[in-house]
Amino acid sequence: MKFIISTAAAALLSTTAFAADAVYSYDSAPAPAVAQVPAYAWTGAYIGLNAGYGGGKVEAYYTDLEDPEFSGSGSITGNGFVGGAQAGYNWQSGSFVYGVETDIQYSGIEAESTETDIDGTFTSRAEIDWFGTTRARIGFVPTERFMAYATGGVAYGKIELSADGSFDGEPFEGPSFSDTRVGWTVGAGAEYAIDNNWSLKTEYLYTDLGKWTVFEDEIDRNEIEFNFHTVRVGVNYKF
Repeated sequence: MKFIISTAAAALLSTTAFAADAVYSYDSAPAPAVAQVPAYAWTGAYIGLNAGYGGGKVEAYYTDLEDPEFSGSGSITGNGFVGGAQAGYNWQSGSFVYGVETDIQYSGIEAESTETDIDGTFTSRAEIDWFGTTRARIGFVPTERFMAYATGGVAYGKIELSADGSFDGEPFEGPSFSDTRVGWTVGAGAEYAIDNNWSLKTEYLYTDLGKWTVFEDEIDRNEIEFNFHTVRVGVNYKF
């Protein structure tokens, strides 16, 4: 009888110890690691493409240097397609992003005016063949992948003036002038990062290429200003 009781007790203790070991082994198993998605950072270099629409006003000034009362001014408006490429670099510090960007644009912005009288027609034309900007950008990041920013800097571009028409039924082509101008630009935009490399942007810029003295002699002076607005959408690739 003592042998049976001892054997049963040993078996019970053995079972209890095994159960305790089993519970201990289960409780001590490490929890599976949860993968951490890295936070998006705006810092880095990028390149991209853009396209949009532009429009503005050409102001023309005529000054009669001998008799100022005959001086005057006029304006015409124009618009057209714009498209090009940009490149830049951003530095992020907390919720703020500081950067510099440069772009070069093809421009189809053209302003045209036609006058008709008994002698014929006369068409004057001003167009921006291309333009570019180099700008600072200051952005605010309210959420990890969205940035709103202000921007401004130097602008440059080629303006071309031409004239043609007809006189007494005969076509004629007037003089043409062109010059590369330097001015300034300001604007604002927004950009959204769709993944760690690609982002989409939309941007507005106001550009002033300054006053251009097209012709001047001892008798008179002709000047123009071509200021324009552009709205563009684009895509950037960040390295």
